[in-house]
Amino acid sequence: MGFVSEFKEFISKGNVLDLAVGVIIGGAFGNITKSLTDDVLMPVLTLMTGGLDFKDWFLALDGSGYKTLEEAKKAGAATINYGLFLNAVITFLLMAFAIFWLVKIANNFKRPRQVVPVADPGPTKEQLLLTEIRDALRNRS
Repeated sequence: MGFVSEFKEFISKGNVLDLAVGVIIGGAFGNITKSLTDDVLMPVLTLMTGGLDFKDWFLALDGSGYKTLEEAKKAGAATINYGLFLNAVITFLLMAFAIFWLVKIANNFKRPRQVVPVADPGPTKEQLLLTEIRDALRNRS
């Protein structure tokens, strides 16, 4: 099988097309989630914490005291930026929360599955025969 025919077979499989659609929809969904986090949830969190921002929480490894992270970077100091890490963790948690609620809301719009009642098939021939044998043995006594 030649390269072109292998590629044609690969690209025509449904899984590849489903994956492509998933990536495109995922990118759009990511933008919605980012906007929900940045434009709706973060301002509320900022209001609740009194405008607290962790970006200038850092530890300069050269032992000097810098007021901002930008000052430390301009001075060429190596820093441990635990404030930026906290921001990333908070953003992750907010995005996870937002995704949870978006998926929960989207699931409410899905059509409910119609449950088809399954009729009881009744006893099998063997079960009927065993029932007759049991009843005959009871009546004997």
